Amino acid sequence: MGGSKQMISPGQREDFDQILEQLIEELPENLRTLLEEVPVIVEDEPSAEDLEDMGLDPEATDLCGLHWGIALTRRSVENSGVLPDRISLFRAPIMRVARRQRGRREALRAQIRITLLHEIGHHFGLDEDDLAKLGYA
Repeated sequence: MGGSKQMISPGQREDFDQILEQLIEELPENLRTLLEEVPVIVEDEPSAEDLEDMGLDPEATDLCGLHWGIALTRRSVENSGVLPDRISLFRAPIMRVARRQRGRREALRAQIRITLLHEIGHHFGLDEDDLAKLGYA
C-alpha cells in the first residue's frame, strides 16, 4: 500500500480523464443524472490535511477517492444549508493501485470504475461492507 508521491504527466492526466469520461458515459442514465448534481472532482493526490483528518498515514495508504457530504439515506430537514455533496477521485493513488495489477490500461480502467462506483455507493448510503460485497471495495 501507499507510495511516494509521483509526478503525473499531462498525457497521463489526459488519458485518465478520457477513461473517466468514457466510464461516466457508460453508466445507467439515472447515475449520469446524479453526477450532474454531485460533481466528480479529479485531483492528483488527496491533501495532507484530508489524510490527517481521516487518521491516514500518507505513506501507508492509497486513498483513491472520497464522497464528501451526507448520504441520501441519512439526510433530514436538519441538513439544510450544508455544502453540496461531491465526489473526489485521486489520479496518482488510482494509478499506483492499477500498476500493481496486470494489463495496465485495463487495470487503470477497472480501478477508476471501481473507485467511481464505490464513491457513488457512499452517496447512496452503502458502507464499506456493502461495497465489498458488490466488488467495489
